[in-house]
Amino acid sequence: MAHKEPADTHLDPRYSDPKAVAGSWADAVTRLTEAEIFWLTTVRPDGRPHVTPLLAVWRRDALYFSSGERERKVLNLNENREVVLTTGTNTLDEGQDLVIEGEAVQETDEARLGELAALWERKYGSDWHFEVRDGAFEGKWGPVPVFGVAPRTAFGFAKDPYSQTRWRFA
Repeated sequence: MAHKEPADTHLDPRYSDPKAVAGSWADAVTRLTEAEIFWLTTVRPDGRPHVTPLLAVWRRDALYFSSGERERKVLNLNENREVVLTTGTNTLDEGQDLVIEGEAVQETDEARLGELAALWERKYGSDWHFEVRDGAFEGKWGPVPVFGVAPRTAFGFAKDPYSQTRWRFA
């Protein structure tokens, strides 16, 4: 799968085993594509953080998620589009955790939304079938805005050996 390469890849020796090497962005993209659960962090209007699990799909160099129009995360995004998405494993000695930092941009292009709806259903099953209408997914409970986050900065935390890789994008 072709993808946008980071402008800078850096292994942080302060948090990495001496045997560690910088993580591959291509491997990170594979993990982002295959991961089922992500944690989204947004900022409430009063500055407090809000964290919630959700489903997401990777497509064309961005991670996409959706949410109901009146859910806390969308209300937060109306005030501040800066987000963090995380995924990984809940184990100490194996796997890799990934952190994506960027701006959540609402996707309204109906052709792109159609592609994303098909990806959602293929990845998560028929319970996650969406029609596309008026620049959003149409769900059981009404319109569902879709947001894409192209990484500005991403971190990979490998666990065997321990390492921290930072990828920065132009």
